[in-house]
Amino acid sequence: MSDPGLRQGAGEGELSNEVEGYLLWQARVAEAEQRAREFVRPMDWLTTAQRTEIEQSYVEDALRRARKDLERVAARCVSLRAEYEHRYRELRRRCVGWTLGVCAGLAAVAALVLLR
Repeated sequence: MSDPGLRQGAGEGELSNEVEGYLLWQARVAEAEQRAREFVRPMDWLTTAQRTEIEQSYVEDALRRARKDLERVAARCVSLRAEYEHRYRELRRRCVGWTLGVCAGLAAVAALVLLR
């Protein structure tokens, strides 16, 4: 059976990752909104409705771009993880092979010495 403490720790880790992701995304939203306000500030000829529409469009575009960036980063992380896992398995297999070879060689030498 699995240890309940381990499952609880994993759940807490997942929860903290979700909270961190949420907070980072909210910071990205706030930054996009701030940039949108700064973008329309010099356009004093706009009506309030036009200003709001441009700000909303700017924020939507910024968040769409941020989401695409995050998706690319996440895909690259998955790709790198697969590459590292493959490399680790390959190195582990090679290390075990060398160890078994050396042990077999030493056992053969020991057997030859004992037979004499």
